[in-house]
Amino acid sequence: MQAMEELSRLPNRPLWQAPAKQRAALEGAVEADVAIVGAGYTGLWTAYYLLKDDPALRVVLLDREHVGFGASGRNGGWASAIFPISLEKVASFASRGAALDLQAAMNETVDEIGRVTAAEGIDADYAKEGFLSLARSAAQAERAQSAVRSSVAFGLPDQVRYIGADEAVTRVGATDVRGGVYTPHCATIHPGKLVRGLAETVESLGARIYHGTPVTDIAPGAVTTPNGSVRARTVIRATEAYSSQQPGARRAVIPLYSLVLATEPLDAGLRASLNLDHRMAFNDMRHLRVYAQVTEEGRLVFGGRGAPYHFNSRIAPGFDTKDSVHHKVFQTLTEFFPQLADVRVTHRWGGALGVARDWCPSIGYDPETGMGWAGNYVGDGVATSNLAGRILRNLIFRRDDALERLPIVNHRSPSWEREPFRWFGVNLGLAAAAAGDAEERFTDRPSKVAGLLEKMTGAH
Repeated sequence: MQAMEELSRLPNRPLWQAPAKQRAALEGAVEADVAIVGAGYTGLWTAYYLLKDDPALRVVLLDREHVGFGASGRNGGWASAIFPISLEKVASFASRGAALDLQAAMNETVDEIGRVTAAEGIDADYAKEGFLSLARSAAQAERAQSAVRSSVAFGLPDQVRYIGADEAVTRVGATDVRGGVYTPHCATIHPGKLVRGLAETVESLGARIYHGTPVTDIAPGAVTTPNGSVRARTVIRATEAYSSQQPGARRAVIPLYSLVLATEPLDAGLRASLNLDHRMAFNDMRHLRVYAQVTEEGRLVFGGRGAPYHFNSRIAPGFDTKDSVHHKVFQTLTEFFPQLADVRVTHRWGGALGVARDWCPSIGYDPETGMGWAGNYVGDGVATSNLAGRILRNLIFRRDDALERLPIVNHRSPSWEREPFRWFGVNLGLAAAAAGDAEERFTDRPSKVAGLLEKMTGAH
């Protein structure tokens, strides 16, 4: 097994990273029709759809670092139709019909990403092979069957299906497989190729992207930076977890960290023996979420939650790696696949994802001020950001379209508590999820602790 000391010496380097294309920083005053703060998926998809509909628009994107620096270049590569809160929770503040419409839109979004990458010649290693959540204990199997029954009862008989142990293990040869929940509505991608390809595409359509340009103020009609400014009738905040660092939004979203490992390319024979010779996304049904995929070049990417929330929503490069959490991710990987105990891990990294107080993503636009926003994806933003870009386009152009009636449009989440209550509550929730998994290992029954946590957050 790779020594933990060796794993700890790996630098913070996302597998998806490549040398950033050199783009100038903003200097002086610039006029635009649309100014977008943030050059990740949300900002780039918004720019893409705006310019495809109106090539004459002057669109400017500003990023403190570079294209894809944040979650867009640090995620696990799932473009999934997963929504972070249950449809029952969505129905509780909207309606059952609205919740069904939202799921249909999420399903369609997975296909839309494939259509756009193909049409624009963006080689993002897109592969739509679905998602399998394995049940690896009696408690997880009970939850898996309950999830399928709930989906059918809600009105989605074809969204997910339960598969037995024999079929599940032929799809992913992990240990202790007792069944699983499968959905076709998921693709895997290379996040870095996607975000860089999108950036080059929107530039070819006429957008201007500025690197190394921290934004000091976002206001109606104007974006201010240390060395320049942009005047625009429409201003979009597309900063995801980094919104928590901005005045006026510090309690609107919190940054939670997710940490990831990637192995060396696995031998084709080894992949075949483990039933990993595919590009399907997979995990198991534990409460403290993990996620995995096999890349186009045969690497196993395996990530998970569990890193602590940092007091006062701090974000820092040093938080991207935490030895104890990366070690736990590696231990979980080898619990799934003991045969990989001696496989070399070549990359480790982490990053912050944005979470609203009710765990619900939102997209909004105020036509009076020209201010828009999108984010709070709770780690499910690869696909949701595409949906957000299309919704923002429609809102800006004042279209009357079904997307504008989705329940996440102009949704207002409550503010997070002030510190130290926020720090205590968030980390208590993370501990409760881990305790729920421990409870299930001990009792082999669905966790009461985790069940209470899910009722409180609406997450699933």
